[in-house]
Amino acid sequence: MTVDVTVVGGGISGLACARAVRDAGGSVRVIDRGRRPGGRLASRTIEGRPVDLGASYFVVGDDPGFQRVTADWEARGIARPWTDTFSAIDADGAETRKTGPMRWAAPGGLRSLALDLGRGLDIESERAVESVAPFRVDGADAGEVVLAMPEPQARRLVDGIPVRPQEWEPVIAVALRWEERRWPADLHGAFVNGDPDVAFVADDGDRRGDGAPVLVVHTTGERAARHLDDPDAAIAPVTAATRGLLRIDVEPVATYAHRWTFARPVRTTGEPFFRSPGLSMCGDAWGESAAVRTAWASGDALGRALAAS
Repeated sequence: MTVDVTVVGGGISGLACARAVRDAGGSVRVIDRGRRPGGRLASRTIEGRPVDLGASYFVVGDDPGFQRVTADWEARGIARPWTDTFSAIDADGAETRKTGPMRWAAPGGLRSLALDLGRGLDIESERAVESVAPFRVDGADAGEVVLAMPEPQARRLVDGIPVRPQEWEPVIAVALRWEERRWPADLHGAFVNGDPDVAFVADDGDRRGDGAPVLVVHTTGERAARHLDDPDAAIAPVTAATRGLLRIDVEPVATYAHRWTFARPVRTTGEPFFRSPGLSMCGDAWGESAAVRTAWASGDALGRALAAS
């Protein structure tokens, strides 16, 4: 049965788009190649515990719609304020503390928020779409088609997609677990300046609220680019750099690496989404700054626009 809208991509932007269409009374289907929806709100269960390997946190911002969504998540206990203070660490280990906006996290991992957005939606998982054209997916009628994915991935599916090419930066997320915490208790997360290997470190136990001695380290784009074909090869240099930066004197007892070929856009379009007859796009590149809230707002705005047409 043909639906009004087919969304290809089950990250937060695609799910927000689909929910906006459904809430307006339209019919919608989401197709996602993953086993579970979530996109870059990715958590992987490692030794019985979800670990956030994609987005590190989210900031609510001033969008009233996303504020309402976050307030609902908080009321139901699936999202929580995490910290407004991060460290900035120089390559030589010098550290300063900086206060900024409140960062939010999820006790069950950020993927749990995507799963919540997807409740009640028609989602087809583990399907790799081969081709897209206006009003068609893999040659079949699909209604309005939304590509909720990075532009380089969309370009692989659409012959002559009418948007400008976008540059994206890769990241490899490396999870490191120790038997016990080996870093300061007040280290929530840290931006790293000038290190060739490490760009950001998050205390996963602190942001999840369970105190697990797990760090998740995001590489620099340069380090990630060297290891896109073999992410595990990034574990050793990232571990060594992290131990040096945080003065940890023992090796972790478990490690895991996850590759993000298209982790974040180098620059954003400034437009809320792209729309043309039968084929549209949304995501965190379609806004003023790349962020979880941008992805949600892009998808929600596009979904409402499609439902109103």
